[in-house]
Amino acid sequence: MTDSRPTVAFIGTGIMGAPIAGNLLDAGYPLTVHNHTRSKADGLVERGARWAASPSEAARDADFIFTMVGFPEQVEEIYLSGDGLLAVSKPGAVLIDLTTSSPSLARDIAAAAQVEEKLAFDCPVTGGDRGAIAGTLTAIVGATERDIRSVRPLLDAFTSKICCFGAPGAGQAAKLANQVSLASCMVGMADALAYAESCGLDLDQTRDMILGGTGSSGAMAQLAPLALAGDWEPGFMVKHFLKDLGLAIQDAEEHEVSLPGTETAFSLYDMLETIGGGQRGTQAISLLYQDEDAASDAGLDWSLYTANHEHDSCSCASADTSDHDGCACGCRAERADEQGSEL
Repeated sequence: MTDSRPTVAFIGTGIMGAPIAGNLLDAGYPLTVHNHTRSKADGLVERGARWAASPSEAARDADFIFTMVGFPEQVEEIYLSGDGLLAVSKPGAVLIDLTTSSPSLARDIAAAAQVEEKLAFDCPVTGGDRGAIAGTLTAIVGATERDIRSVRPLLDAFTSKICCFGAPGAGQAAKLANQVSLASCMVGMADALAYAESCGLDLDQTRDMILGGTGSSGAMAQLAPLALAGDWEPGFMVKHFLKDLGLAIQDAEEHEVSLPGTETAFSLYDMLETIGGGQRGTQAISLLYQDEDAASDAGLDWSLYTANHEHDSCSCASADTSDHDGCACGCRAERADEQGSEL
């Protein structure tokens, strides 16, 4: 008997992509996968997915094509190049980009897909690797409920909530709003724990108290326990969060909106990436408040920061660095130069 289930391609099987693709497999969809590093797709292949040697090969015969890569440049190349997904996918294919990317790029891809008589929409997700594994992510969609009717059963396989924002690029803008909120929460979490420690408070008790009050946040609930345990493994990498914050700041500038909290977080995460923390989890911001030995034990090297900022008092690209007594964005880069690793 002929299998009537739609065929699915999934491109990008990293920390988030692999469990999302796994949930699609568990839901019974015939799945073809591709990833730049093949070993990251091996587990899916062992479970029944078919391997494709390139994104175009994966997508060529698929009814639905999911992508989840790292950066907007990769999204643009995969979708819009001469042998990209829009060129090689079959008529009527639906293409869903789960990457957190640029709103303007999402609009360009949707418009190009329409010319090709295909549907493409942005659908970044939030919920971290735990949500991806559990199938409880929130999908943030740059399309209408009607637009996603055909793909809704597939989205249900790995989400518990779907928010449709109605227009191409709007899903990306809404996801960046989430990241803007998270940025200040991450700084607040790290500040609170550092302050509590300096006062000699029990950190677990302090965290529990905060979770019962108005200072509570997802960062304090989900990521603070990892920081307190010295677990810096990524559920979401610093380098990807830094990319998201940069996109938000850039898009806000185009709308003539200032995001001082996000700029502060950007400067701190940029500092963390500079000293070798780009592939750590976002909870590693707490390492900026610890002594040099703790940072070294986590594989960070403060000398890299000094070398990269020898003539610059601030790592925040959006800030005015002409005043070397401090930084307009509020970051504390100058203290790193003065104190080594201790913020």
